[in-house]
Order: sequence, then C-alpha cells, then structure tokens
Amino acid sequence: MRLARFVTAFAGLIAISGNASAEHHNPDTPAAPKLVVAISVDQFSADLFSEYRSTFTGGLKRLSDGAVFPSGYQSHAATETCPGHATIMTGTHPGRAGIIANNWIDLSVKRDDKTIYCAEDERIEGTSFGSITAATQGDYVASPWHLLVPTLGERLKQISPKSRNVAVSGKDRAALMMGGADVDAIYWWKGRGFTTLKGQTVAPAIGTLNAAIGEAIDKARAPYAVPQHCEARNQKISINKNQSVGTYAFQRPQGAGRIFRGSPGFDKATIDAGLALVRSMKLGQAEATDILSLGLSATDYIGHAFGTGGLEMCIQMSELDRNLGMLFKTLDEQGIDYAVMLTADHGGHDLPERLQMQGVPDAERIDPNLNAGFVGKQVKDIIGDTSGAQVLFADSPFGDYYVSLDLPDEKRAEVKKVAMTMFSAHPQVEAVFDHEDLAKAPTPAGPVEEWTMAERTRASFHPDRSGDFIVLLKKAVTPIAKTGMGYVATHGSPWDYDRRVPILFWRAGIGHFEQPLSVRTIDIAPTLAAMIGFNIPDDEIDGICLDIDGSARNSCHRQ
Repeated sequence: MRLARFVTAFAGLIAISGNASAEHHNPDTPAAPKLVVAISVDQFSADLFSEYRSTFTGGLKRLSDGAVFPSGYQSHAATETCPGHATIMTGTHPGRAGIIANNWIDLSVKRDDKTIYCAEDERIEGTSFGSITAATQGDYVASPWHLLVPTLGERLKQISPKSRNVAVSGKDRAALMMGGADVDAIYWWKGRGFTTLKGQTVAPAIGTLNAAIGEAIDKARAPYAVPQHCEARNQKISINKNQSVGTYAFQRPQGAGRIFRGSPGFDKATIDAGLALVRSMKLGQAEATDILSLGLSATDYIGHAFGTGGLEMCIQMSELDRNLGMLFKTLDEQGIDYAVMLTADHGGHDLPERLQMQGVPDAERIDPNLNAGFVGKQVKDIIGDTSGAQVLFADSPFGDYYVSLDLPDEKRAEVKKVAMTMFSAHPQVEAVFDHEDLAKAPTPAGPVEEWTMAERTRASFHPDRSGDFIVLLKKAVTPIAKTGMGYVATHGSPWDYDRRVPILFWRAGIGHFEQPLSVRTIDIAPTLAAMIGFNIPDDEIDGICLDIDGSARNSCHRQ
C-alpha cells in the first residue's frame, strides 16, 4: 500500500498555508517547513558516500545525522544526468517522464541535426543541438519541453499559489528537470556565468554574482590543500603516453577560466547563486512553503576528467562537504525553517587503467568499432545494400539504436534483425533488447536491486522516443574508446555502481536512523510532498512515500 494515499489534499492545504487549527491539525505533527532544499550532487555514488563518510565534518556530516538511506537507487538502465534528475522531483521513472537519455535520435525531426537533447525545444526553427561532448555545441534553446510529467514544485504551486519554485544548477538539464516549466526563477551555468530561460532577464542578484565570478575565474589559482586522508590517493595513473590523472589539486594558470567548472569552486558558485536567490526573493520567509532545487555538477565533471579514485575526487569530496556546511550555516543564520534532501542523478565508474590495478582485471575500454557507423556498414555488406545511405543511428556506443526511416518496412526489419544479432555476439555486450518486447513489458516492481536487465531497461523506455533496439554493455566496460582532456571515465550503465546513490533527509527535530534496505529516487517526491503536507495521486507517479520521522509517528500520515 502506498503510504502517501492517506495524506489528503485538504490537510496539505492547511499545513502549507500555516493556518491549521487545533480542530483540523494534529498538534504532534510538525508543521510544514518554510523551505525545502532539494540537492542533487551529480555522479555522487553510494560508493563515494560510503568511502568518504568517515571524513565528513561539515554539511554531509549533518545530513548523515538525519534519515539515511545509503542504498538508494536510480532504478533504470540509462544512468545519465537527464533521466536521473527527471526522477528526483517527479516521482516517476524516466520512461514515464519521457526522458530516456541525455540525447536520443528523432529521424523524423525537420532539421538536419537529428540528435535531440533532453533539455531543448527542437520545434524552434533554426536550432541545432550538435553533441553534448563537442567542443562547440549547436545553437539550441534550453527548455523542459520534453519532460512529460510535473515536478514537485509545479504540483505545490497548483495548490499553494504563494509558494515559489526555484532551481539552480551547473547544468541546464539538471535545473530544468528538477524545476520543470512552472518556475519562479531558474538558472544554470553557461560560459562564464549563470543564465536563465530565453526571453527572461537575469535577476540583479545573479548579475552581481556573475560579475564577481567573471573577475575571479581567469586569475591564477594555487593548488588546494591536500587533506591528510587524501595522501594515499595521490598516485599518478598513466592513461597513455600523453595523459595521466590522479595527482591534480585544481591549480589553475592565468587565463584558464574555461576549466573552472571541473573544480570544487564550481559547486560553491552554484550554492552562492542559490543563496543569492534565497536572500533576494526571501525564500522560506513567507507564509507558504518554497522549494529550492540545487544541482551541484562539479563531482560529475571531475569524475569524467579524472575518475573517481584519485586525489582529485578526494579533494572534491572534502570541499563538497565544506561547501554544503557553508550553505546550511547561512540558512541557519537567516533563521529559516528548512528541510534538506540530498541524492544523486547517478553513480559513476572509475577509469579502467586504475581499476585494473585494484582487483578488476576485466576492466577495459570499449571496442572503437562498437558503434552505429561501423556496425551499420557491416550490416549493409551482409544484406547486400550497396547504397551510400546510413542505416543505423545512435548517439553513443550503448543505449538506443535507430534504423533509418528511409528504408522500406521489410528492409528495416532485416537491418534491425542483423544488427541485433551482431551486437548480441560482441564480447563486450551484455544484452540487446527489442523495442517491441519492451513496449509489451509491464512497469517493473519488487526489490529494485533484483530487477533483471530487461526490467531496468523498461524503466527508462518510452515507446515514442526509445530506439528500435537498446544495447547494454558488460560490467566494467568503459564506453570511451579514445580519451581526451576532461573525458576519461563515465557512467550510463545498468550496473549498480552507476545505479546506487545515497538518499539523505534532514530537518531539525528529525531523529537519526539508517535504513540499509533499498529505496529509490522516485520515492523522494512523494516523501517531500508528505512533509510539506499534500499527497501526489498514486496513479500519477511510480514512487511511494517513505516514513522518515524516525519515531512511532508516521511522516506519511499528516492528519
């Protein structure tokens, strides 16, 4: 039974407005917080939380003294930034939300660039996304248009119009997936400062912060001090003759502002932007509950650039803890009654060159020929297609593959069958799933850690957006054939190192407990809704409310 169903919308309206009377409101039930701070730390895996937990003394230590779920799950297979963020504040699987990946292919779109970015509106003429990893991306318009379900902040505003829904992140897709379309303020990093939706003006408080950041990021920066517990991780790992990682302490030469986002200071800037809006908008200081979603992106950029096991990530964990401590201290000083939730959009996997030295001999990089272009040409040879047309399309070596719409139906079916057979036979491929089979499968249920690969894939499947077939790689295969600066390790797999994330709740007065059994990020939105004082209809979400009170009182029952 879904616990959230017992919370009525009427009781929610009373609690949210702060006008509850003794006749209608249980005096033992805590009033709704004035501010809910929902934090996503990009690529903050359950493994990182466990590895560094004993070293935390700041904000992460405070959160560790609240309601702790160390085995949270992004339950789906497509463990990427956009799908992960889409689960956190909607309570739905990515498939239901329509966010199947960071990028997918739409061969019917009326533009030359058929790659669709999860946080763009490709209906706008003249736009092009390009590639998220390209040095120069296309001219796209950032938008939450692809998100098919409302966020928690949007639901709250429907029943409490005085509530504000605010989102700030280092990435547009994180802010847009957590905030949604109905936002009072939304910002993300672009270039040398924070920007907002097209057609909207940057608030003076953010403009002032942007000016300060712009003056600072091009200045030379000395290395961060190395915490004592990081010394053992200060070891050089050679990737090739021209590239190594493991010993960098984020020193920057003059004029190197372009690498700012891959440093701990990037998270601090995002937190500073959030606090600037708290002050200027007086969030949490009126009668209605406000929501502030913060997407901290530095851990992900650092994980991609240096892996998860070296000095770089160790320093980042220490600075993340310190920066979160600063955030909470500032909110304390403002006298705001606030609650915090922290989780991650996905986990992460270290680079294979280091894993091979740490008990994972099978860790390897992907075969450079395992992609739509190379396999597509082989398929054409097999079926005797001598045309120059491309038959297979994909955004990456794993995930969704699409067969050309220019082929007759019979030929499309033949291409799909041969391609699926070839991918299935590759030694680095774990499984290949047919679109038609996934479309017939029910939404998975039961303990998320026991889900089959097909069930994990079904959770991030949408019938109108997913590929003709979906390819999953074997464990410990890094889908980066050729490394580059800023890109040596990644995530995106269906394996638990990418699925498991911590889920932490804190509010003054909540008793500490730790629940080691699995919960899911889709459970966060209904849990926060109950804390605020309203329920989300069961049939509109995939998650359930978690009782986080830590006492005989049930936080999912507010009457």
